[in-house]
Amino acid sequence: MDSLASPAELRRVLGSFASGVVVVTGDDDGTPVGITCQSFASVSLDPPLVLFCPARTSGSWPRIEASGRFVVNVLASDQRALSDRFSTRRQDKFAGLEWEDSAWGPCLPGSLAAVFCAVEAVHPGGDHHIVVGRVEQLVAHRDDEPLVFFRGAFGLTSGAG
Repeated sequence: MDSLASPAELRRVLGSFASGVVVVTGDDDGTPVGITCQSFASVSLDPPLVLFCPARTSGSWPRIEASGRFVVNVLASDQRALSDRFSTRRQDKFAGLEWEDSAWGPCLPGSLAAVFCAVEAVHPGGDHHIVVGRVEQLVAHRDDEPLVFFRGAFGLTSGAG
């Protein structure tokens, strides 16, 4: 193990770890902003902390960060279209989309849960930021199957083989 893995090898091997998919939303001075993220995790129960990792190249994250708060919308298995919508660089990702406003940012309809956070810390993490959020409120909307990303595709059997 003398050499570092190539980015392609790292992606292939780490793709063996299934992850849920979330859309992190916020408010940019009255304009809703959001990004799809697969790097989301619980950090601590006391104090209640979570983390997610937006790319350094994200145009949306600095707009969310400026408000100091955000919403993590946990996507359900039937919300692939929302994941796709918020993973693009399109200007108005909310165009034609119904959503509910909150003090932390937009809540997406049909999500499994919403985690309302204040930005606790932002750390450098290579080509990403590591954002730690202090959980201020949470809501479980429905009990259903999550949207899962595994081996480069959506679903637990996707991309396998």
